[in-house]
Amino acid sequence: MNEEQMQQYSQIVAKCWADAEFKAKLIADPKATLAAEGIAVPDGIELRVLENTATVVNLVLPPPPTEGELSDEDLGSVTGGSGCACCSCT
Repeated sequence: MNEEQMQQYSQIVAKCWADAEFKAKLIADPKATLAAEGIAVPDGIELRVLENTATVVNLVLPPPPTEGELSDEDLGSVTGGSGCACCSCT
């Protein structure tokens, strides 16, 4: 995610924490809910919203690389990654 997308994501998470109705809409119909917030999800993309709890943590696996092995640069970007301030991931 780029910086603007991280900002949008943070705002959506904060709104979910503050507004249970908004959170329910986001879980039920993420594309329409995000569109109402000015965030477009490209056609052909299925979006699922999952909620972590104190006892359930969702692990999201990225798609495999399209060709060959990962380069050192690719590996550096994966291991160097970034965390988020909205959950307990480290």
